[in-house]
Amino acid sequence: MPVRTALTAVALLALVAVTAVGTRTEHIFDGRSGWPLLWWTAGAWALFALAFLALRRVRGRAAGTLLVVGAVLMAGIGVVGPPNTSTDSARYAWDGIVSDAGVSPYAHVPVDDALDPLRVPWLFPSPVPGASGAAACPQLRTDPVRSLPAGDLLCSTLNRSAVPTIYPPVAQGWFATVRAAVPVTAQYWPMQVGGALVSLLTGLALAVVLRRRRLDVRWAALWAWSPFVTTEAVTNSHIDALGVLLVVLATAVATPLVAAGVARHGSSGGRGRAAAVGALVGLSAAVKFVPVIAAPPLARRRPFTVAAAAIVTFAAVYVPYVVTTGWSVVGYLPGYLKEQGYDGGSGFTLASWVLPGSLATVVSLAAIVVIAALSFWRADPDRPWLAQLAGTGAILLVVSPPYAWYALVVVPFVALTRRWEWLVLPLTMTAHMLVPAVFVSRTMTLVAVGVVLAGWLVRRYAARRPDDDARPSAVARDDGGGAPDPRRDPLSEGRTA
Repeated sequence: MPVRTALTAVALLALVAVTAVGTRTEHIFDGRSGWPLLWWTAGAWALFALAFLALRRVRGRAAGTLLVVGAVLMAGIGVVGPPNTSTDSARYAWDGIVSDAGVSPYAHVPVDDALDPLRVPWLFPSPVPGASGAAACPQLRTDPVRSLPAGDLLCSTLNRSAVPTIYPPVAQGWFATVRAAVPVTAQYWPMQVGGALVSLLTGLALAVVLRRRRLDVRWAALWAWSPFVTTEAVTNSHIDALGVLLVVLATAVATPLVAAGVARHGSSGGRGRAAAVGALVGLSAAVKFVPVIAAPPLARRRPFTVAAAAIVTFAAVYVPYVVTTGWSVVGYLPGYLKEQGYDGGSGFTLASWVLPGSLATVVSLAAIVVIAALSFWRADPDRPWLAQLAGTGAILLVVSPPYAWYALVVVPFVALTRRWEWLVLPLTMTAHMLVPAVFVSRTMTLVAVGVVLAGWLVRRYAARRPDDDARPSAVARDDGGGAPDPRRDPLSEGRTA
């Protein structure tokens, strides 16, 4: 085995081991500090960077083999421990169990006594006598809640047990599908296995787009080997990953092949292709709204067709639930936005730092509209990923959500553009999530803005250097502009770069 391949394999195995130990041993559910998990996460990210840099020096089929093996290992080790930063997957399991019982997940809150026959012990463990003799909920990951209308004490592993579900219909379909394949006693692992499958499919779709555009397929490792993706898409099973997969598939459909140095669309082009893109975008929106912020650049060529297909698809998947449940399908979304401080402005970290209350909300919403419009208007329809990355990243900076998994959507577009500095978003958002202090939130947001601006300035300088005038700039090559020399593709027919 060549030395470069061996070194990459060693770094990859170390990454897998550290990620697995952190997943297995550290969590934030019993009042413990988030610092230990943060240090494990930092170690995993350092090894991730080392493994990726080592992979960049491996050529031919060895690089492809390492990429695939690493993707499978990182997806697989996400299942070795229970969720460690979120209890969302317990709600996913509950919604799936309710749906599989023939009940709309929008019809009742989890503590409704009408659902008592569906309450399984691992989601609703029985109260036990506490030190004072009164019933209590000392179990890990549980909160004491009261049933409705009886008012009996329940111990619930679900967050927000007294409010309606927030998840849209396609997400509900995924929950029901995953849970239908296992007994109700199966705990967190079914959603984790589903997350691993989604993660692998996203990595495959990303590699296909890279290869079709004759870009460096090794950059797919930014998704496939990422400890962030393993943690949030697999271990914590966040449904955002399914929305990201659909957006990446929409990007694959929207972009042309590259053949003989010329970008060309397949025979199905035109309105049919645009309608397919819109349908995928609509399905993504019906999984979760966050990944859809990457969609505007995909509509650049045929905006009306894409928008119409997205709206029709989105409406169609809601119709069965509206018919059976009415407008309660809106769920907890309004309450969630209020809970996170977005109605009063405090949720928008950057704006709320300098603007009072509702003015921060108005300015932030205006900024989001402008960013989305610019990402559409400035997009190259044959290479939309730079606009997708800038748009999604900028919106996340404006919104500054407290949950790191929202940043899953930026990772595929970092791989497609090679704008590695945007990985600062999942890094800083993870730090804020594990150490949720206002000071940390503001500091991390400013760090992210600074790193992204620094990356932009460095690339601007590199593009303007006098010695670059006679050849394509590194920035242009990073954008996937045109068709690179096939000899530069390290995974193309075993050629070397």
